[in-house]
Amino acid sequence: MSIARRLKDHLDAEGIRYETTRHPRTATASEAAELAHIPGDRLAKSVLIHFEDGHALAVVPSSHRVDLTSLQELLDRRIGLASETELGQIFDDCDMGAAPPVGAAYRVRTVVDDSLSGLDRVWFEGGDHRTLVSVAGSDFDRLMQDAVHAAFSHRT
Repeated sequence: MSIARRLKDHLDAEGIRYETTRHPRTATASEAAELAHIPGDRLAKSVLIHFEDGHALAVVPSSHRVDLTSLQELLDRRIGLASETELGQIFDDCDMGAAPPVGAAYRVRTVVDDSLSGLDRVWFEGGDHRTLVSVAGSDFDRLMQDAVHAAFSHRT
């Protein structure tokens, strides 16, 4: 698959320059970072959150876990992890579990952890389990400009 169509269209429309890196198939973002020799704190992973009237995409480094209690307080609503069915419906041009962190490409509200701001370079899943997309940190910050920014994760 390489890079998901909606992600590619969004990056192109925003004028974001990106590179792709292929790696052996992995099951987790942490494994992808390790195999691609990328620091886990620079690989953004997506966690789809479900609440009563919608979804939000929580974006944290692959070396971190979402603190659901902090995120629930931030969003001021009861939340839970979305099901695979919900994930598949929203990210229908991606492999299951390889959702890119660019919620705007999928019309999903995004919340990004503060630790991903101001980096020199950021990597993320391109829509499959074999391709990482990398962008300049300033471009990632621009992609996340409409997201809610807060501290809601902890290093694993």
